[in-house]
Amino acid sequence: MKFNTKTIHGGQHHDPSTGAVMPPVYQTSTFVQSSPGVHTGYEYSRAANPTRTALENALASIENGARALAFSSGLAATDCVLRMLKSGDEVIAMDDLYGGTYRMFTRVYKDSGIKFHFVDMNDLEKFKSLFNENTKLVWAETPTNPLMKLADIEAVAKICREKKVLFAVDNTFATPYLQRPLDLGADIVMHSATKYLGGHSDVIAGALIMKDAELGEQMHFLQFATGATLGPQDSYLVLRGIKTLHLRMQRHCENGQKVAEYLSKNPKIKAVYYPGLESHPFHELAKRQMKGGFGGMVSFTFASGEKAEAIKFLENLKVFTLAESLGGVESLANHPALMTHASIPEDKRKEIGISDDLVRLSVGVEDAEDLIADIEQALS
Repeated sequence: MKFNTKTIHGGQHHDPSTGAVMPPVYQTSTFVQSSPGVHTGYEYSRAANPTRTALENALASIENGARALAFSSGLAATDCVLRMLKSGDEVIAMDDLYGGTYRMFTRVYKDSGIKFHFVDMNDLEKFKSLFNENTKLVWAETPTNPLMKLADIEAVAKICREKKVLFAVDNTFATPYLQRPLDLGADIVMHSATKYLGGHSDVIAGALIMKDAELGEQMHFLQFATGATLGPQDSYLVLRGIKTLHLRMQRHCENGQKVAEYLSKNPKIKAVYYPGLESHPFHELAKRQMKGGFGGMVSFTFASGEKAEAIKFLENLKVFTLAESLGGVESLANHPALMTHASIPEDKRKEIGISDDLVRLSVGVEDAEDLIADIEQALS
């Protein structure tokens, strides 16, 4: 079954009791048992709920995984992975990360005894030098938020296999439409399903997909024991979003490319970060690793280098909406240093390249001409 068909049918079945084409929203906390401990596979919705199961089956199908789990947020999914670790363990992570992930690693787990290393994973020698007997997890985003850096998933996965270390990839920006990390050697894929998978800015959700069924069972126990599960209504909304993922991503990619090309030719813009541009340092890797396009996320800086110009631009947008988040059908604009990445210390932001004049766009599915006209009027 090919990907576009999987988004609609993969892992999906008509409701056996009624024949409903879409799975019902099982708005229940508990399930009847015919005898103590004897049930139909569902006993309590924190452990499993049929609507969430339908979503998890779809997630496993589109990422080619053995097991998927749906969480109350992307950060809850990330936290579940970290709960496998113990004091003394070490994690190697990308140096450019979503601000919430960085905050969790450096502040929530600060006193846990777990040590985090941040590195540019394109420097494979430096990356390999960080491994030791305590290294238990490698965490990557590709493309990264917000600088659109890429990591070579196959190359990193090969090193992780040699070192017998788990490798997790945040696939939120690319989605499985463009990139399937499990096929490239990763062990775990994480999504903020709030973004492209849901696709309509109406739900907060997260997901983990595991290549190995046994690892999936371990993660399910942690999810069940700690309770950060996704409710049935939200599960239904994400599942509905997945059914149009391929259609939306086609337009996100088309519009993202056009917006990036426009910005790259505008004299008021200094640098454009978009893997679909030949000028992008990881363009060739993106062509090899991302199939079918380069996504809808575009970041850029101003020729003036002035924070004030970035803020004025954002305040004057009319079609783009100034708001956090990304991946919805509507176009959004964001100032990372003041919004999504404000929790990263200023010196760290500057070190990795998140300048005060950096703007991140989530290019939606509107007419590209209207989006470009809006950018042009805001720039002028």
